[in-house]
Amino acid sequence: MCGIVGYIGCRQAASVLLDGLSRLEYRGYDSAGMAVRSGGSDVVVVKAKGRLKALSDKTDAGRMLEGTCGIGHTRWATHGEPSELNAHPHISDDCAVVGVHNGIIENYQELKEKLLKKGYAFNSQTDTEVAVKLVDYYYKKDAAADPVKALSRAMVRIRGSYALALMFKDYPEEIFAARKDSPMIIGVEKGETYIASDVPAILKYTRNVYYIGNMEIARLQQGTATFYNLDKEEIDKELVEITWNAEAAEKAGFEHFMMKEIHEQPKAVRDTLNSVLKDGLLDLSSVGLTESEIGRISQIYIVACGSAYHAGVVGQYVIEKLARVSVRVELASEFRYRDPILDPDGLVIVISQSGETADTLAALREAKQRGIKTLAIVNVVGSSIAREADKIFYTLAGPEIAVATTKAYSAQLIACYAIAVEFGRCRQTVSDVDYKRYLEELAVLPTKINKIIEDKERLQWFAAKHANAKDIFFIGRGIDYAVCLEGSLKLKEISYIHSEAYAAGELKHGTISLIEDGTLVVSVLTQPELYEKTLSNLVEVKSRGAYCMGLTTVGNYKIEDTAEFVTYIPQIEPCFAASLAVVPLQLLSYYISLARGLDVDKPRNLAKSVTVE
Repeated sequence: MCGIVGYIGCRQAASVLLDGLSRLEYRGYDSAGMAVRSGGSDVVVVKAKGRLKALSDKTDAGRMLEGTCGIGHTRWATHGEPSELNAHPHISDDCAVVGVHNGIIENYQELKEKLLKKGYAFNSQTDTEVAVKLVDYYYKKDAAADPVKALSRAMVRIRGSYALALMFKDYPEEIFAARKDSPMIIGVEKGETYIASDVPAILKYTRNVYYIGNMEIARLQQGTATFYNLDKEEIDKELVEITWNAEAAEKAGFEHFMMKEIHEQPKAVRDTLNSVLKDGLLDLSSVGLTESEIGRISQIYIVACGSAYHAGVVGQYVIEKLARVSVRVELASEFRYRDPILDPDGLVIVISQSGETADTLAALREAKQRGIKTLAIVNVVGSSIAREADKIFYTLAGPEIAVATTKAYSAQLIACYAIAVEFGRCRQTVSDVDYKRYLEELAVLPTKINKIIEDKERLQWFAAKHANAKDIFFIGRGIDYAVCLEGSLKLKEISYIHSEAYAAGELKHGTISLIEDGTLVVSVLTQPELYEKTLSNLVEVKSRGAYCMGLTTVGNYKIEDTAEFVTYIPQIEPCFAASLAVVPLQLLSYYISLARGLDVDKPRNLAKSVTVE
């Protein structure tokens, strides 16, 4: 969560920092700050509560801060309320060390008490100030005053996750960094060096980046970066070129990133599918799965959080139906705490857009520690999960900026479908005829998604009518229930309306008591064998005063006798209907949020990449 940007070069650092931080606003934050210095002069720290504009105004768009070396930060509050005092950067008592930090330091209270006994004073409620002063303590304790050694010793003492960027008074024109379980990249370009918590922050300036590994340290100077392990031994790093361009992280004429990304779903789906097609047939060898391996897998565990978890729920239905292998879907935040019993011949599939989701990364490590094969479905090349998983299925959604995921979720669905179909073929539970038919159905998904998007005006009208709703319920069965989970989450995320998703058959077990006159109930009915049962549930809530919206496939026109408003999706193989059904729910959430005058791309209290547990 939060955002880090750092710069060393020949141009004014503050303007680069503000520009980079503005490209990380999607990550979620409540305050911002910068530390800039010119040569050997003292560092100047400026902080502001609220949006980045407050920091920009305070520094005259960075013009009032001289210097060509600096670090900047946008903070999402964990320890301590949002305030200027708690905002980063934090400094040591004598300004010898200044730093910013992403992540959570779990033993900060214990470290703070020890530092208090050493004479340190604390001005904020943050764990970050503790980290900065711990580094300062080890820096001063060593007669050689070596930043790399000080960082190494501090890292051994710190428990938790962190990406640290620090400046030392005795080392002008240099930045030092350390990382554990929180993303950080380093870019170099023609005598300039950049550091950031995500690619968009520096893509305008360079495409050449290093990925700093877990428990590694970096020393940054103009145009160069040197890396060390915990033993302070220098290590080699490969320079990686970022292939997508800066325009991919721009709005391209759309009012919001979310709407742009909804429109990009057909391409994300097509590109992800094509990545595992070879001569018109599925081929998972690039993922690292061979036919013999697929045949030996006895159990699949899908582990994820949030929308990725919802994609996994869809995956469970589809994989079990087509491949006839048992699938269990787990919340990553619960997986490792319940001491799971894992089949040694099983496969753990972790799903994460960023590849840095803290709970999902922890679950991956738990599985690997128990000797279970792991497969990651991720969108970010070189991310922590991608580097640590045994096998990788990259979704090709491109950069996703809006906090509420759309195209990354759709790409995750396609990855799950491809796994289901290929597992079915290899395990001989899918016939040659059905295999060919499934591939044909997957191939037309992008066109059908686009057709739904083109008809978005009706949903905009409907959303405006319900922008002031107090409660909204989503009901469905099977795959439709999984779609409801995602639709409800989208609505909560960006409209702040209370909503819940229920398996339609569970309504009578208490939930139906919440239905009042005018309560909006959205029913998803795309599964032919479950259509009549779910329709009867819609009749139940309507008889109790609910205002009913139906979402079903073309041809199910009987629903109009019950629902006041119906939106239709094109006919598709029912196993793959989630890819179509989710799009109207994304649009509904978007337009309700817009009608309520909210910030669609940056909903309150949320962050794009959840790198804390």
